[in-house]
Amino acid sequence: MKPEKQYPSEVYLNGKWLKHDEAFVSVFDRAFMFGDGIYEVTPFYSGKPFLLKEHLKRLKYCLDEIQIKFDPFALQETMLEAISRAGLNEADAAVYIQVSRGAATRSHFVPEKIETTVLLYAFPVTLKGFEKKSWEVMATEDKRWHRCDIKSTALLANVMANEEAIAAGFAENLLVRKGYFTEGSHSSLFFVKYGVVHTHPEGQKILSGITRAEVINICTDLNIKVVEKAVHIDELVEVEEIFVTGTTTQIIPISSITHKNKKVYTARKDSVTKKLQEIFIKRTREKLT
Repeated sequence: MKPEKQYPSEVYLNGKWLKHDEAFVSVFDRAFMFGDGIYEVTPFYSGKPFLLKEHLKRLKYCLDEIQIKFDPFALQETMLEAISRAGLNEADAAVYIQVSRGAATRSHFVPEKIETTVLLYAFPVTLKGFEKKSWEVMATEDKRWHRCDIKSTALLANVMANEEAIAAGFAENLLVRKGYFTEGSHSSLFFVKYGVVHTHPEGQKILSGITRAEVINICTDLNIKVVEKAVHIDELVEVEEIFVTGTTTQIIPISSITHKNKKVYTARKDSVTKKLQEIFIKRTREKLT
């Protein structure tokens, strides 16, 4: 059964706070027409942002890549205000930001004069208890475009992959490109082989995950070797642990993978994953930045 989500009570749209059912954009907004926009989600633990600058840096990188001129760092105070207005000052929450190129008559080229559309709102999320979860997942062919490093609002391929997994009773869909795992439909992906952590290298085939980077930092602090190299599906026989990461997913182990209706992986260990979870909990609850 799919979880139900509620609309936020109000949103920040182009400089104004509005009730969610009173906030509208033009039908000619390019995010609506083309998916021509960028989004970002930042977690707040007990009302305090975690890795805020890193999330805004990623947003800025993506905006620059598609040549939308906008400074997301100007939204920092608005993000804090969103948390306060939503009554989430002491709660676990997240802030969603979406920056569209704006509204213009429909054309594949970008008009010279166009004002961005900026949407922002806060919403509650459950961030506690992730260390008690494990996911059964499926794996399918990665059908996305070749710039997965851009956090675009054009998420149709990700939506289709995730919907396929949920409809089949799985928690996530791990994506495979020419036999090699890239990432999940909405998560970063890690493998543990002989005590060494493996993850797909940075580049255009995966999103540069903020939680992913923090997990790599934790591995370094724990003297756990990390190899940024894609893992082939045939290597699963050597894999002891698999876990996924994400802004609200945090760190969740994979208990099994089903590929083409056949179970191709079952977890054998969880020791590395548990160590990373323990340190991550300390950093998000005790060392907020």
